[in-house]
Amino acid sequence: MDKLKFAFYWGASCGGCEVAVLDIDERVLEVLQIGDIVFWPVAMDTKYKDVEAMPDKSIDVSFFNGSVRNDESEHIAKLLRQKSKFMIAFGSCAHEGCIPGLANLHDRESIFKKVYKESVSTVNPNGVTPQTHYHVPEGEIHIPAFHDTVKTLDQVVDVDYSIPGCPPNPDIIVAAIDALASTVDEKFAGIMTVNGYKIETLPPKGAVLAPNRAQCFECPLKKEDKRIDKIYRVYEKIPEPGKCLLDQGIICMGPATRMGCHTQCMNAGMPCTGCQGPVDQAEELGASMMTALTSNIGLDDEKESDYDPNKFIEQIKDPIGTFYMYSLPASILKRKVMKK
Repeated sequence: MDKLKFAFYWGASCGGCEVAVLDIDERVLEVLQIGDIVFWPVAMDTKYKDVEAMPDKSIDVSFFNGSVRNDESEHIAKLLRQKSKFMIAFGSCAHEGCIPGLANLHDRESIFKKVYKESVSTVNPNGVTPQTHYHVPEGEIHIPAFHDTVKTLDQVVDVDYSIPGCPPNPDIIVAAIDALASTVDEKFAGIMTVNGYKIETLPPKGAVLAPNRAQCFECPLKKEDKRIDKIYRVYEKIPEPGKCLLDQGIICMGPATRMGCHTQCMNAGMPCTGCQGPVDQAEELGASMMTALTSNIGLDDEKESDYDPNKFIEQIKDPIGTFYMYSLPASILKRKVMKK
């Protein structure tokens, strides 16, 4: 039977999403039953010109992981959108900007100054920084231009669906491939082995392909709705086993974060940091979590007069890194405004 055509691309990211594709284990054989990979630079020698020569919409599904940081990523995002029936923001970087998106606290000039001129490990007496064009004896080298602002995939091209996570959970990946393949051609329905999080039918365009409930619904830790008057960073306190981390003063993003990862962090005694992104009802992840946190802070009623909210706020050492670790480019903030 005719197979589907898949494409994978790696933009500004750590590469963990590429590994996550292999984390579906033996089910990768089921993927190969229904589809061929026609473009995957990290794993096969396919040139950009090969993709440019493909007919429009000849690729059934493109999985684009990584945020858009430079000219190259932007060009390939637009190229794959042109060539694909479905364009998927694969993983937190493409979905919300993720860790690379924290660079939006700076601009190109300040980043280059720090990295190439001021860091203690840099030896660069001439202050040389990367150039987009450079002549060498063999010819001219072209290097992608570094952008001031990190963007999510849907800020650059039209995205059909997002698969969240840093990296996406293997069960979510398989469920998404199963739903997408069945939609493109019903003869592929039921071939994939889906263990949890099954997607019966594709939701409307633009949706996130993960359950629309908060992590707390899936979390095994018991919540007692205690009010907290002190914030602990993860290295400052050994949490009590089996009890809600937020109740113990450790900021856990579970109340604001979409489920779909089998609560792997909480199972290991670590707080959720928000990589699955917000549920549909939340305008953004950071503001939603700050709202949830305010409902948990304070003292017992008889001690309210002694409570100073400013001292509580001071205990949150890194607000942007805490509440917007994965989502700054996708938030209502997007970036810090830099003075020119």
